[in-house]
Amino acid sequence: MVNMRDNESPYEAQMEEPLGRVSILSYGSGHMLNDITSSCWFTYLLVFLTDVGLSPGDAAAVMLSGQLADGFTTIFAGELIDRFGHFKLWHAGGSILVAISFSSVFGSCVPCKLMETSSSTLETVGYSTFAAIFNVGWAVAQVAHMSMVNCMTSNPSSRVSLVSCRNAFTMVANLSLYGIALLIFTLLRSVSVLVQYRWIAYVSISLGSCFVVIFLVGTKEPGSIQHSTDKNLSRISWAYWFKRVLYYQVALVYTLTRLVTNVSQAFLAFYVINDLEMPQSSKALIPAIIYICSLIVSVILQETRWSSWRLKLYFSAGAVLWILSGLGIVLLPSRLHNVMYAISTIIGAANALMTVSTM
Repeated sequence: MVNMRDNESPYEAQMEEPLGRVSILSYGSGHMLNDITSSCWFTYLLVFLTDVGLSPGDAAAVMLSGQLADGFTTIFAGELIDRFGHFKLWHAGGSILVAISFSSVFGSCVPCKLMETSSSTLETVGYSTFAAIFNVGWAVAQVAHMSMVNCMTSNPSSRVSLVSCRNAFTMVANLSLYGIALLIFTLLRSVSVLVQYRWIAYVSISLGSCFVVIFLVGTKEPGSIQHSTDKNLSRISWAYWFKRVLYYQVALVYTLTRLVTNVSQAFLAFYVINDLEMPQSSKALIPAIIYICSLIVSVILQETRWSSWRLKLYFSAGAVLWILSGLGIVLLPSRLHNVMYAISTIIGAANALMTVSTM
């Protein structure tokens, strides 16, 4: 019998070789800057903008401009990277945009300084511009980083290891942000809140940029996806999915789940400070508790044998826990603000149940 591996090209044989630990770790570190700035974005941006002096509506417009830029860029970045390749170049360019624009968002209004005026309209436009640039860079770096997995290796175990390592660094990034925030809120009590937020942003950017350098130095530029694609496989037209009811069902459930988790993360800092009148350190402690509980439940769920009814059961359980948590948040008086720490554990479990069951 002829060995099928004898017919493989040297490139295909190399692609099937398992990746080393150093390559996997260096790849996983490549999304650290995106993860830590994203966590800071959703947790502290709205609070920072309102503390700067923007109205709640203008602050929401700044965040919306960024999210719109992210959505459009993700579509075009994927097409451009597929066409031209050079993943690391795209990643480096996106990371540079992220670092520069994110520091500008949490810095002072650049157009206001240049024009020597401080109108609310100019402030909103200035912050919205850098928010859009940040999300453009973020989307480019994310798409380039995720696209590399299938091009780096065709070994199934190595692909799983790359994705797992990436997720592990996402956890490290989130916990690092809340650790940084807790230290700054505790050690820099004598300075203004705006200065504290800026220190959080600058330290996060510096830490994330170090990991970007590690990624660029330690990760080899992969070949084109076209070389690693099985020629016998036929591509499904993108229009095919728009004819499937399941496509819309999954999209709706996932969108609503992300809406719950992202909106709660964005407004939680407002709630614990303005409504419950908790100390500044709670803006770091409560998100950290939510994330740690979510992480623990996610790890437990990894051992579950999934079926359709279990997916529906766990998602429903997460939704019920969130409804109960929401009622607790609405009814909780400020004198019992310490109960929020217990509620945050329930929120973390609910987030994990809903997110994992929709993935």
